[in-house]
Amino acid sequence: MTPSELLVIVAVIALARAVLSLRPVVAGSSGRSTAIAREFLDPFIVAGLAAWVLISFVARTYYIPSGSMLPTLQIHDVLLVDKFEYRFHAPREGDIVVFPPPVPTPDDFIKRVIGLPGDQLRIDRGVVYLNGIALKEPYTADKPEYSLEVRNYGIYVSYGAGWQRLDSSSANVPPAAQWSAPDRIPPHCYIMLGDNRNDSEDSHIWGFAQDGGRFASGPRAGERAGFTGRAFLIFWPPSQARIL
Repeated sequence: MTPSELLVIVAVIALARAVLSLRPVVAGSSGRSTAIAREFLDPFIVAGLAAWVLISFVARTYYIPSGSMLPTLQIHDVLLVDKFEYRFHAPREGDIVVFPPPVPTPDDFIKRVIGLPGDQLRIDRGVVYLNGIALKEPYTADKPEYSLEVRNYGIYVSYGAGWQRLDSSSANVPPAAQWSAPDRIPPHCYIMLGDNRNDSEDSHIWGFAQDGGRFASGPRAGERAGFTGRAFLIFWPPSQARIL
């Protein structure tokens, strides 16, 4: 349930409560039925408003609809996402993050942060190199079957038959003026990859995620960007429950 849907439900209950408050008391009833109804509705209103504050500003649940984060996250897992943490610091390497991607979709995506602003990043023969150092990634399902390089103010991907630069019409790749160096991830931009590298729609397809501002290019250029929050707990099903 989204914050907006919850707020609508609370508003309906509050409206019912207001109608009961204005309803004339039937002779001989002493208003007991109305008072009882109010007693039940008031706690729902208070609880609903408290829940709205929590899921809008503190934490919310997120349902895993696909296998892009296997084996770390299973399809149908339900997570708790901390929406408060990134108000105090930027995402860190290795965080599992829920965010709106730079491609049209009704839902947020969930991926792992691999490259931060200012990092040099490439993927060669299935190994991710971050600032020249090979990452140890025990959480991945398989090594990526593609190569990737951040260079020349762009993201280049190869599937074994030459390099292709991600097109700014279909991917979020800022113009050169917004980069601090031609071979480093631009400010406010992140490389996000799924743990199931070969079955994940992520940065090797749609470019950079952003921690704020508006998407620089791609099909959602000009729309607001940002991060919803960090996934920190699997709480359903109980057999999968653990801190991430």
